[in-house]
Amino acid sequence: MPHQLDADAVRAWCGLALDALGGAREEIDAINVYPVADGDTGTNLYLTVESAARAVDAVFDGHATGGPGSRPGLAEAVRAMAHGALIGARGNSGTILAQLLRGMAEVLAAPAGEERRDDAALLRRALRRAVESAYEGVARPVEGTVLSVATAAAEAAEVTPGDGPAVARAAYEGALTALAATPCQLEVLGRAGVVDAGGKGLVEVLGALVTALTGGPGAARAAAAPAHAAHDWLAEGCPAETGGADVPAGDGPAFEVIYLLEADDAAVARLRTRLDGLGESLVVVGGDGLWNVHVHVDDAGAAVEAGIDAGRPYRVRITHFGSAAVERTRVHEPVQRAVVAVVPGEGLAALCAEAGATVVTVRPGEPPASGELVQAVRRAHAREVVLLPNDADLRHTAAAAAEQARAEGVRVALIPTRSPVQGIAALAVHESGRRFDEDVVAMTSAAGATRHAELVVAERQSWTMAGVCQAGDVLGLIDGDVAVIGAELAATAETVLDRMLAAGGEMVTLVLGADVPDAVADRLQRHVRGGHLAVDTVVYRGGQHAARLIIGVE
Repeated sequence: MPHQLDADAVRAWCGLALDALGGAREEIDAINVYPVADGDTGTNLYLTVESAARAVDAVFDGHATGGPGSRPGLAEAVRAMAHGALIGARGNSGTILAQLLRGMAEVLAAPAGEERRDDAALLRRALRRAVESAYEGVARPVEGTVLSVATAAAEAAEVTPGDGPAVARAAYEGALTALAATPCQLEVLGRAGVVDAGGKGLVEVLGALVTALTGGPGAARAAAAPAHAAHDWLAEGCPAETGGADVPAGDGPAFEVIYLLEADDAAVARLRTRLDGLGESLVVVGGDGLWNVHVHVDDAGAAVEAGIDAGRPYRVRITHFGSAAVERTRVHEPVQRAVVAVVPGEGLAALCAEAGATVVTVRPGEPPASGELVQAVRRAHAREVVLLPNDADLRHTAAAAAEQARAEGVRVALIPTRSPVQGIAALAVHESGRRFDEDVVAMTSAAGATRHAELVVAERQSWTMAGVCQAGDVLGLIDGDVAVIGAELAATAETVLDRMLAAGGEMVTLVLGADVPDAVADRLQRHVRGGHLAVDTVVYRGGQHAARLIIGVE
């Protein structure tokens, strides 16, 4: 039965698109030859849609607290989808997809009028606006890419009568036809004998929209599978010289630079001009003061500096294409066992990497998505993996990643570590030479025997289990609950340590935050030695930002 284009349909669309891209990810990565043959388009699209889906889920979760009758409207859901895609966009194709979704949201979130009752008309306008937005965001559009596929989808939708599902299906079929033609439009695709990877990903996303609006089991996507498999496009008029040969190694820029940017429209216009002169594959998308900037350059520092001049860049990601390509083409023999650890600071990342773990470093204010954890499991290249999330808030994300990795044939054990100090304790007893189950039991036991605390600074007045705190107070959280409120970091940490050691302990671990001076650690070490005999103390400079100090007691 057809579904109305509403918030529930948007949520279903995001979930179905994520499933579709998850299934097609490796296939899309494998055909990624343009603009850079770095084999990550499928992964980038998956992570972009995962961020969009999480944002939509968060809107629904927020309404759930308001009672059973509280539900988001279409406008709220599509704005969340577009914002989630924008802040989570990865790579060239992911950034363009985010702008396509933003363009659709501009129309779908518009004030309701007479035309709002007609889902088909609304969807036609949304798809057209999506294409216009995408072309506005790409500095030098190239045909035979995801842009061509999106254009064909919008054109097919515009001339199709019927209801919303019929228009969505026409857009999907138009995109599929355009995808098959991309090797004839872009020489590098013809030489490689593949369709455009980003366009293939968009077809998956549009197929998911059809399924969300029709309520079907996903049959809309079935026709997409052979789109590039048999090279039928060669028999339909592509010049013979466009196919057959291997794609030669390109001499393009060395770095991919991506960052979010807070800036006004005028500054972004100047930034576009400046970055266009620095490199290629420039895509700047967003609006309303928040932008996602993507460019390929030889001088990564100059690209970041341009962002600083324009506004406030953050979540900066710089990838060296040479090292990425070498890593993807290198053949590895799988190891038997590996540990994947999530950590919140560069110092902790170095510590865990030195202990042999594959590390996922959490950026401030940006919890990792399950796709990033799955990528880390793949990077570990092991038959057996122990996953340490090291954060109570990541338990569901880690569980989803573990489930996906298991579906790919990796034996994964998830140890529910709630703090980096529990992860450190688990790593300390890890022995890859013993049986997997025995190793997991030992690591779980070590983590469970480690009490943990954090010292953070209150951002606002609030009620806590220890009383009312004011903005700027130092909060001591023991095992996740506020136990101490103080005015100064070292003194509050001493109180926290005394409470934790009252129940006994043999080892204290202190992990210093990014701006905490060594004098604090020296004072706390003296405090432990003076008041708690036979308790050893070890200090690490973790570099984390959220917690000024992390404490573990074993």
